[in-house]
Amino acid sequence: MSMTGVIANTLTVIVGSLVGLTFRKGIPERVTSAVMIGLGLCTVYIGIDGAMDGQNVLIVIAAMVVGAIIGTLIDIDRAINNLGLWVEKKFQKKGGEQVSIAEGFVTASLLFCVGAMTINGSLNAGISGDNRLLFTKATLDLFSSSMMAASLGIGVLFAAAFVLGFQGALVLMAGFLAPFLNDAAIAEMTCAGSLIIIAIGTNLIGITKIKVANYLPAILLAPVFTWIVSLPVWSGLLP
Repeated sequence: MSMTGVIANTLTVIVGSLVGLTFRKGIPERVTSAVMIGLGLCTVYIGIDGAMDGQNVLIVIAAMVVGAIIGTLIDIDRAINNLGLWVEKKFQKKGGEQVSIAEGFVTASLLFCVGAMTINGSLNAGISGDNRLLFTKATLDLFSSSMMAASLGIGVLFAAAFVLGFQGALVLMAGFLAPFLNDAAIAEMTCAGSLIIIAIGTNLIGITKIKVANYLPAILLAPVFTWIVSLPVWSGLLP
């Protein structure tokens, strides 16, 4: 087990965010808006590419539907937004320009922590100490955090704490999770996570206002449903 990749990823998000914030004030609003749309389109592309890893559409549908029910009842989106708003109050400028944190924090946290590279990279680091995938993700997040911070502000910087906590937890739990995560389970987790990434992208573009965090349980449910479908009782009944 090695946390080196997680720490590296956290640091690149911090550095990238600081670079984006440094140049933010000198960027015209029309350029910032254009960058946001471009980033959203790239996010949609990443999501579509990852969604192609899915092997059983019924599992993904079940995971997304049940996950949405659970996430909405618990209201995960509200909890994460409240955390962002709490931080925002602590860092709000008085008598001047208001610092928007919640939107950047939530969007960046989800984008940096949902996806195949996060899941596979954290599991590899936890099981075998192989951090190569997380190092690759860290490099990508260096640039994406810079662009996001320039567009969404300081909230992206605080997402580094979420990255550290989320990926760190996956690394620590990897030994326990590994026996339950075969190739099929990881494929469906990747597909469900990628669909969530598509929703993040459409939100960034401005064409939707999906409460993305409420769909996060789908990522955990995908391997559970994969295991259920693999039981002998379903042999010959399901595709």
